[in-house]
Amino acid sequence: MHDLSHRRRLLVLAICCMSLLIVSLDNTVLNVALPSLQRDLHADTSGLQWTIDAYTLVLASLLMLSGSTADRIGRKKVFMAGLVIFSAGSLLCSLAPSLELLVVFRMMQAVGGSMLNPVAMSIITNTFTDTRERARAIGVWGAVVGISMAAGPLVGGLLVQSVSWRSIFWVNLPVGLAALLLTLRFVPESRAPKARRPDPVGQLLVIALFGSLTYAIIEAPGAGPATSAPFAAIALAALLALLWYEPRRAEPLVDLHFFRSAPFSGATVIAVSAFAALGGFLFLSTLYLQNVRGLDALHAGLWMLPMATPTFLCAPLSGRLVGTRGPRLPLLVAGTALTVSGVLFAVFDAETSNTTLVVGYVLFGIGFGFVNAPITNTAVSGMPRAQAGVAAAVASTSRQLGQTLGVAVVGAVLASGIGSSPYRHAFVSAARPGWWILAACGLAVLVLGLFTTGRWARRTAERTAGLLQSPEVRRPVEASHGA
Repeated sequence: MHDLSHRRRLLVLAICCMSLLIVSLDNTVLNVALPSLQRDLHADTSGLQWTIDAYTLVLASLLMLSGSTADRIGRKKVFMAGLVIFSAGSLLCSLAPSLELLVVFRMMQAVGGSMLNPVAMSIITNTFTDTRERARAIGVWGAVVGISMAAGPLVGGLLVQSVSWRSIFWVNLPVGLAALLLTLRFVPESRAPKARRPDPVGQLLVIALFGSLTYAIIEAPGAGPATSAPFAAIALAALLALLWYEPRRAEPLVDLHFFRSAPFSGATVIAVSAFAALGGFLFLSTLYLQNVRGLDALHAGLWMLPMATPTFLCAPLSGRLVGTRGPRLPLLVAGTALTVSGVLFAVFDAETSNTTLVVGYVLFGIGFGFVNAPITNTAVSGMPRAQAGVAAAVASTSRQLGQTLGVAVVGAVLASGIGSSPYRHAFVSAARPGWWILAACGLAVLVLGLFTTGRWARRTAERTAGLLQSPEVRRPVEASHGA
């Protein structure tokens, strides 16, 4: 791949960004459609949570598998399969006659989506071998998330208003088809020099952990502890089993040695926190603007612009800063802005006044715009190149898991706060604990950004990289017997 011309490399980046655009756009567009979908399919709050979380949950569960499969059988092959499945799932979502089937088709979409993002990131990492050029490419990648954040609410609002919520899934079809044809023609095939073996037990444990944890949180307010407690117990058992089983495998699905690197561990928790804030923020904002303020989908989309525009503008700036000065400054800006935004909504009921609502949205947009590039860069930096794909897949998984948990936790808090009260009157006070949760997520980004980007953190990354390349780590079972 090193001999590709500059123009061809940029074309490969553009194709990868198209896939990211439809996957990211899908989530932000759907948020604006929630109230109209709620009316059409007679869904309650937990039903709305599932339309978002069924997607992010499957995505989070399968990202690692898709990444390692692509390394083994060919990235281009898996990427193209992902585009086909995602587009077919989108078509079925637009035809779904019931909430249950919509959730099933969203899961199908996510199976395809899981083959796009981490594989595209592997393709980018292998295409751009120069460190500075790669940081810039990752900045562009982050800006695409910004574009989807900016365009999503507007595109969604326009489509829902002029056609129906079903039309939001049609957007993926022409983009998916174009990306498929361009990939076939221009993206070179690549594999890892030594691919990792499949880890079916680890994969099943990850699905059990993510799935049962999300189910326990979403269903708790409606079904009560008797129903959700067994699922929480399954989640805990799956986590303990993962921690016990994975270190004993020569080629685990999740290599726990990665977490000895402070920047890598920090990037993982920062990704979960930032995307939990995003998931919760979009969920609360959409329901507030449409169900409490009574705005139509298009005007709700326009109201989201003060959040979406700074995200779009700050993402490339953040990528440039990461390339020239490292990840610390962007993370500190992100953490501060996200925290202040959450506090503003929680303490001052920012959503009840137009001025504070706009200020809160702008701050959130700045924070989210700055957070994306340092997450990917920090997760991948210091890792041996052969491990970059797996490291990027863990970062992507953390993002999706964060968004899943954000919607699950904030939605559950909102549902239990509203109870049987009239929705419109109870919303602002019921949402307050949710805004505090988002402020806490912002604070986590700030603190971890400070502690996992210094000299000590870099030394742990270097030690981890050396450890990952040593043959002893590849043979943990024999080593543990010898000990």
